[in-house]
Amino acid sequence: MEKSIYRDENLVLLRMIKQCRTESGLTQAQFAEALGRPQSFTSDIERGLRRLDLVQLRDICHVLGLNLVEFVQRYESELSSKKAGE
Repeated sequence: MEKSIYRDENLVLLRMIKQCRTESGLTQAQFAEALGRPQSFTSDIERGLRRLDLVQLRDICHVLGLNLVEFVQRYESELSSKKAGE
């Protein structure tokens, strides 16, 4: 089985995180500061160099003013629409 970092599903997740960050009006630096991390942390996430666990994803959602469950539902919807478009 292919490593998750190379799967299309991971690319959708990374795109969604970046999209939500930009929609919230936060720069990478502001986002990282709100998480108590260096700016490189945000960059590494968005470029797919850093894997996230569930706790980190929940923290990210909180900073972005999102509910984790709603974020996951949106993620699943994105995946479904991507598969339908194939």
